[in-house]
Amino acid sequence: CFLAVAAAAPQFEELRKPVLIVKQAQNHDTEQQKYSYSFEADNGIAVDVSGNQKEVGPTVEDIGDVSRGTYSYPGPDGVRYTVEWTADENGYVARGAHLPTPPPMPAHVVQLLADLRAAGKL
Repeated sequence: CFLAVAAAAPQFEELRKPVLIVKQAQNHDTEQQKYSYSFEADNGIAVDVSGNQKEVGPTVEDIGDVSRGTYSYPGPDGVRYTVEWTADENGYVARGAHLPTPPPMPAHVVQLLADLRAAGKL
């Protein structure tokens, strides 16, 4: 009975083949505190990233990493999906034609924010 169960179990090695990196580049400049890397895989995934250190506050200790990049992949529907992103002191922001976006702010909220900014309260 155990043999029948074992034989009927999915053979994951057959379902999942290794992904090979077909192109790769990297650059690290410690003097200028910059880096970049990219790769392309045989399954169509492509990644391109660059970044640098940046002072994000008033003191020397307030140093952070500012990164930006893109990644793309072929979807199961045959469409190539691309995401452009940034990550900095304001957080992570991703943009892509296939990603949802928030609705526009109502006019009264836009005016309120402008008034607060003008009054120095924002």
